[in-house]
Amino acid sequence: MSEQPKALALISGGLDSMLAARIVQTQGVHVEGVNFFTGFCVEGHTHAIRAKDRQRPKRNNALWVAEQLGIKLHIEDVVAEYQTVLTDPRYGYGANLNPCLDCKIFMVRKAREWIEANGFDFIVTGEVVGQRPKSQKRRLLPIVERESGAEERLLRPLSAKRLPPTLPERAGWVDREQLFDFQGRSRKPQMALAQRLGIAEWAQPAGGCCFLTDAHYSAKLVDLWQARGAKNYDMDDIMLLKVGRHLRPRPHFKLIIAREEGENHFLEGYRYRFPHLRTVSCTGPLALVDGTPETEEEWQLAASLVARFSSGRTADSVEIAASLPEEEEIRHIDVAPLCADEIPASWYVGVN
Repeated sequence: MSEQPKALALISGGLDSMLAARIVQTQGVHVEGVNFFTGFCVEGHTHAIRAKDRQRPKRNNALWVAEQLGIKLHIEDVVAEYQTVLTDPRYGYGANLNPCLDCKIFMVRKAREWIEANGFDFIVTGEVVGQRPKSQKRRLLPIVERESGAEERLLRPLSAKRLPPTLPERAGWVDREQLFDFQGRSRKPQMALAQRLGIAEWAQPAGGCCFLTDAHYSAKLVDLWQARGAKNYDMDDIMLLKVGRHLRPRPHFKLIIAREEGENHFLEGYRYRFPHLRTVSCTGPLALVDGTPETEEEWQLAASLVARFSSGRTADSVEIAASLPEEEEIRHIDVAPLCADEIPASWYVGVN
């Protein structure tokens, strides 16, 4: 072991991981952070896209936390490796498509591999006993230790006094008496501790920004898998599922219709990958078509849906420009906008 103990802290961007790293840091341990990028924590991107979120900070919260702590942060891209965790979790999903226990095992395993490769001594996480029902029940914590291979090199400073002593405690790298015994879902103890430690601002008291915990987002991802007949996705899918109004009028295609100007601008970047429609005779949204309408009647239906969400929704007719991504020529369709009661609720995918 090095003269000064070295710890790698998993930094999510939330308050708990921030506190855990600070607690160990104040005991003279050299702390560096790691953030494993799965693609599903892209909150700052959506804040930049939508006008209603423009006042919210546009930042990578993990980087921001590392800056507040004064530690180096390693960002590891695990998008490809994470797909198996999401599509085939051994311990199943939470309330939505969140594979929380499998995810934690995966993150800690990656951290264990990192400390072994870089000469660090132990791992720090912000887990709290009983805080998350899918991954932080007391009986589940040993599963993370065992299956990640971290074993007793995994320290949870916020709940350490409620758990058996770990190697960092027994070896004297950290003082167990200066660790904590937090339990349960309330964040009040963490907020009080933050103030005692001189932390005046934090990103998310409840921690995390994983879209997989969101029911609407999960419904869109399930719909995507069902339409493709396979559980696969890429980064563009991850982002597009968070943007726009999604409607599937037919099994073989859906529309992603911008809800505001910011989303219009964002979807513009995908015009050369997807068929798309836009209003001509009035202001209105850009809509991407995921899949392809097979008949003229289906193109008319798609155009009528786009017209419904335009400023011409009460007009007798709206002109819509439609094109395939590989076509330079744009064809025009004149349609009557659908009325709200003509759109079945089943067409809406993951309404939010």
